[in-house]
Amino acid sequence: MSRLLPLLLLAALGCATKLRRRPAAWDDGAAAERGAPKGCANLTLVLDNWKFAITSQLRNLLQFHPQTVLPDYGRIRALSGALDGLHRELSALKEQLGRLSGRFAEVEASVERLGRARGPAPAPRRRAPPPPPPRSPL
Repeated sequence: MSRLLPLLLLAALGCATKLRRRPAAWDDGAAAERGAPKGCANLTLVLDNWKFAITSQLRNLLQFHPQTVLPDYGRIRALSGALDGLHRELSALKEQLGRLSGRFAEVEASVERLGRARGPAPAPRRRAPPPPPPRSPL
């Protein structure tokens, strides 16, 4: 890719010098209208050449030097291994959470049995509200 950019710039400068013709004087735009289609055709030709050069360079890079364009697959394998380890840890945590939920269900059932064995719980005693503070005369 670093070799492609200078080549493209060199081609652009070469084409730009060919396109640059300065007329001595403009005659109310008539010469400009006559020169515009030719310049447009030249520009289209330059852009087509650039497109062909860019696509052929990319095709050659992908065929012969893919490591310069594509990611390093060695890192992807390491990432895949790390994700597998994380998945194993998460599934182990899920199993442990299921076991803990079962234990809590057993504890909750035994607490309910103890509560029923004691009978109804006595109503909590209510405290009397504190007396209001004395009002100061104004």
